[in-house]
Amino acid sequence: MSEQVATLVRDELALARVEMIQKGKRAGRGVGIFGTAGVLALYGVGALLFTVGTVLARWMTAWLAALIVTVVVFAGAGVMALIGKKQVQQAIPPKPVEALESSKRDVNAAKAGFQHGRIS
Repeated sequence: MSEQVATLVRDELALARVEMIQKGKRAGRGVGIFGTAGVLALYGVGALLFTVGTVLARWMTAWLAALIVTVVVFAGAGVMALIGKKQVQQAIPPKPVEALESSKRDVNAAKAGFQHGRIS
């Protein structure tokens, strides 16, 4: 019986390993495709900014239109940097505080149980 259980466990682990390898390959392809989409979107944003500059250049000199687009892009980058900084600060410290507190409570409860002879 114990040999059958050991064989069953080994077979299940082998199956899980094969499944994880297949999922890893699929995820890798998906990440690559997603990265390609990001690069194309970046080029699209560049083209859009060029278009905006060209439209503005119809009403003002080209250098002023380019300057306006540049200032707006840098302002947007600054806002996003501040938002990102705030998000990172909220994630610090990078430890599971709630889980650690829960574990401490469990350890203290177990200690109290041992001291009072409730847990043997």
